[in-house]
Amino acid sequence: MEWSVTLLLVGLITALVWMFRLKSSKHVCLPPGPSGLPIIGNLLQMDKKAPFKTMLKLSESYGPVMTVYLGPQCAVILVGYDAVKEALVDQADDFNGRGPIPFLMRVTRGYGLAISNGERWQQLRRFTLTTLRDFGMGRKGMEEWIQEESRHLLARIDDTKATPFDPTYFMSCTVSNVICCLVFGQRFSYDDQSFLSLLQILTETLKFGSSPFGQLYNIFPGLMEWLPGRQHKVFARIEELREFIIKKIQEHQDTLEPGSPRDYIDCFLTRLNQEKHIPTSEFHYENLVATVLNLYLAGTETTSSTLRFALSVLIKYPKIQENMQQEIETVIGQQRCPYMEDKKSLPFTDAVLHEIQRLMDIVPMSIPHYALRDISFRGYTIPKDTIIIPLLHSVLKDEKQWETPWSFNPQHFLDQNGNFKKNHAFMPFSAGKRACVGESLARMEIFLFLVTLLQRFTFSCPGGPDSVDLSPEHSSFANVPRRYKIIATPRG
Repeated sequence: MEWSVTLLLVGLITALVWMFRLKSSKHVCLPPGPSGLPIIGNLLQMDKKAPFKTMLKLSESYGPVMTVYLGPQCAVILVGYDAVKEALVDQADDFNGRGPIPFLMRVTRGYGLAISNGERWQQLRRFTLTTLRDFGMGRKGMEEWIQEESRHLLARIDDTKATPFDPTYFMSCTVSNVICCLVFGQRFSYDDQSFLSLLQILTETLKFGSSPFGQLYNIFPGLMEWLPGRQHKVFARIEELREFIIKKIQEHQDTLEPGSPRDYIDCFLTRLNQEKHIPTSEFHYENLVATVLNLYLAGTETTSSTLRFALSVLIKYPKIQENMQQEIETVIGQQRCPYMEDKKSLPFTDAVLHEIQRLMDIVPMSIPHYALRDISFRGYTIPKDTIIIPLLHSVLKDEKQWETPWSFNPQHFLDQNGNFKKNHAFMPFSAGKRACVGESLARMEIFLFLVTLLQRFTFSCPGGPDSVDLSPEHSSFANVPRRYKIIATPRG
C-alpha cells in the first residue's frame, strides 16, 4: 500500500513539473509544436526507425521552426533550406553550440573536438583544420595517398575474378587507411586482423547509433546505463578502440622528433609539449585521445558507406554508369590516375556524385546543435540548454530547391548546356561553423576512388538492377545503406 501511494505521488509530482515546464516555455515564446506527455514527451509520435520523417511531417502543421520534446528534453527543429541556412550561416555565432550528447559524452569522456564548445572548440578546430591542410587535405599530397590506396583497392577487386563479393570490407579498409595515414602516419594491410577488428567496431558503433536503442540512450542515458542491453557491448568495444589509440600515441611519444612531424598525433604532441605550462591550453592528453577518436570514427564509416551506396546507385542505373565511364575515358583514359583538377572537365561525373550524396542523406538530423544562451530566432526565443536539430534531410529533399527531390536525378547539378552547377541546398556535411572538418577530404576520396573504380571496372549484381533497393538498411542518426554482393567486371 505504501509503495502504491509513493508511486502515485511521484507520478503526480512528475506530471506537475512537466506542466510547469510547458507553461514556463510558453512565456519565453518557444516555437509551436505538438503537445507531449510527461517524461516521454513526443516520443510515441515518432517513427522509431526514422524519426526525421515524423519531424518533416509535423512541420507541415507547425511550420519550419517547431518545438518537440524528445523525452524530457526540449528540442527545436529547423526544417527546410531557408530556416537551416538562416540559423547555421546567417546567425552562425548563435547556433555554433554543441550539446552534451550522452552517447558521445560516454565515448569521449567529455573531451575532444566533436562535442566541445567555447575556447576548447576554437583551439581544437583551428589546430585540426590547419594540421590536416598541412598534411595535404585538399592538396596534392593527399591525392598521392588516395591514389596509392586506390592501387591496393584495385588489386583486391581484381582478385575477385568477376565473381560476386561484398564490397563493405574493401571500402572500409580503403577509406580507413587514408585516415590512418593522416592520423597515425601509417596504413594497414587488408589482412591485418587487429585492423579488421577496429573496422568492425566502427560498423557496430554506427549501427547502434542509428538504432532505436541508440536514440533511447541519448534520451534516457541514466536508465539505459542501468538496464541490460547491447549498449554495454558497444561501449566495451569502443574501449578497445580507445586502447588502440592510446597505444599508438605512446609509440609516437617514444619516437617523436618535434621538428619533423609525421602525422596529426606528432603535431598535437609537439603543441602539447610547447603549451604544457599554459593553464588555459586545451592541448592535453585527454583532448588528444578524444579528438583522434573523433577523426577516426567520423572519417571512416560515413565515407565508406557513401562509396558503397554509390556503387548500388550505379548498378541500379547502368546507363548512368556507362555515361560516366564514357566521359572519364574521353578526359582521362583508362590508364592515368585521376586528379582533382580533372573534376572540372568531368561535369556529368561530378553531378552524379553530388546527386548520390544528396539522395543518400547520410546524417539526416545532423549532429544536434545546442543553445549556449537564449537565442532570438524568427520572432521566437530558444532558451539556453535547448537541443537544436537542423534537419538536413529536409534541406536535401526540399521541394523548393530540387526539381525531383525524392528521386535520383543528376540534372539537379547540371545546367542546360551540361555544365556543372552548384546548389546552395547541397548540405550533406552540414553548414556554418560546425560543418564537418573533414569535408574536403571526404569529397576528394569520393571523387578519386569512384573515378578510379569506373576506369577499371563495370559494376553489376547477380539479381540485376531491379533487385537493388536504395532505401537504407538502418536509419535515424545515419542512413546506413543495404549490403549487396556485387560483380566487378574488368573493362577491356
